[in-house]
Amino acid sequence: MSKEVPEFFVVLGSDHAGKSTALEFLSQSFPCDVITPDCGQLTPERALISRLRQDIISEVGTALGITYSADFLTALSQAIVVHLRDQIVRTRHDRPVLVDSYYYKILAKCRLAGAGDHPMFTWWRTFPQPRRVVYLDIDPRTAWNRAGRGAGIHHLECHGEQVDEAAFDRYQRDLAKLMRDEIGHLPVTVIDQQHSSVSRTAQAIMEVVADDRG
Repeated sequence: MSKEVPEFFVVLGSDHAGKSTALEFLSQSFPCDVITPDCGQLTPERALISRLRQDIISEVGTALGITYSADFLTALSQAIVVHLRDQIVRTRHDRPVLVDSYYYKILAKCRLAGAGDHPMFTWWRTFPQPRRVVYLDIDPRTAWNRAGRGAGIHHLECHGEQVDEAAFDRYQRDLAKLMRDEIGHLPVTVIDQQHSSVSRTAQAIMEVVADDRG
């Protein structure tokens, strides 16, 4: 890509760590650009990506390994990854840019689904890299409770066909390891999410960004 890429930060974390909620809060309360399929002004392209994401969760996730393969999941997920990259390139250069998970979490979930070392991952790793990753760290038990003790959890958030706390715990620990391995080459700041409110998390993220930008 020939266009100059602005500096950006990635907010990353396992499921129900509070990323999307904090980024929604930031998009409404701080002078920054937030790039995520889950919040911000609804545009036709955002609606398209949001529908795709929901279809992956509701359709592909529930029939993964039966009707749909891990390769199919990866192929659909690539559209989201490329869209996030394109949004980064189009953003302004005069204020902080925060990106939800980027390709790191999607890549880890595709690997957990059975995609292994898919050739598409090599291409994703050539995409622009963030100035820093802000990692929201949460214990799986706390995440389980946040999700209504399983009521808000879907099949792409736990191992196996049965949605229970043990399957969720194993999946989240495996997911966290794969994500941390994927960002091992980048500067990372960890924010503890065990007892943090949305406003405190948002403020902590912006403090990291402000300190890093000097």
